[in-house]
Amino acid sequence: MIAIIGSNGQLGWELVRRAERRGYEALSLDLPKLDITQPASIKDNLSSKNLSSVINAAAYTAVDRAESEPDQAYAGNRMGAAHMADYCAQAAIPLVHVSTDYVFDGSKAGPYCEDDPVAPLGVYGQSKEAGEAEVRRRLQQHVIIRTAWLYGVHGHNFVKTMLRLGKEQNTIKVVDDQTGCPTYAADLADAILVMTDDILSGKKISWGTYHYCGGGSTTWHGFAQAIFKIAKKYEALSVQEVIPITTDEYPTPVKRPSNSVLDCSKIESNFGVRPRPWVESLTEMIDAVYGEPIKTVVERVGSS
Repeated sequence: MIAIIGSNGQLGWELVRRAERRGYEALSLDLPKLDITQPASIKDNLSSKNLSSVINAAAYTAVDRAESEPDQAYAGNRMGAAHMADYCAQAAIPLVHVSTDYVFDGSKAGPYCEDDPVAPLGVYGQSKEAGEAEVRRRLQQHVIIRTAWLYGVHGHNFVKTMLRLGKEQNTIKVVDDQTGCPTYAADLADAILVMTDDILSGKKISWGTYHYCGGGSTTWHGFAQAIFKIAKKYEALSVQEVIPITTDEYPTPVKRPSNSVLDCSKIESNFGVRPRPWVESLTEMIDAVYGEPIKTVVERVGSS
């Protein structure tokens, strides 16, 4: 049995469903039943189960609010990660822990590799980086998987916001000087489960940090344009113009990385997982929103 922590989030929701499709028996846990900031809550919910692995997709994710709630951010993202790693170390089981591109400041000219220096810009990124450090310090059998620009069928995200605004407004302004790799939560869930297959198979695992995000890159403006183009297959939208703006024209409490592109060659080399093009994944997600069945499961390179 594997435990999926944070099962009500957009990634956790997909992990639960994809795990079932892959034949896993999964223990799905989230607030209020399990609180990762409380070691006793972790122990009470996990210790009686015959677990072979834990996937931690739980986190404090309110990027801007973290500036005014640093204690809550660090409790969830640093100490929550530490408590999960401690439990897994005591139980002698591996942990897959989900992290973020926000550990980087976005100043690099090219894609970020796993061993590039971290320099988070705000409390959210700082707390996530601190959580990574706690996992590394406390548990040898771990995989930290960083992702970026996550969206999915379940929960709140950029794609669903754009679909709503596209019905309500004729003109929408979207930032065009931040670059990243849109990542479909279902694809990330499949990638994590492919890694879990290897972890539980007895293969020799290269523990450590990995990147996974959608294949290719775009700006938020380009992302929005693609969303509307695909959605117009299904319904007439009000939006007629998507206007590119600068980050300075859309101020937020926390500065976002201007470059969130992640190099995913390591996960392909070690686990055979190759991200598919982000537009392909986006099309599948929007199809699903409008009621089309899910067709694709991410597998390792070369599998049938």
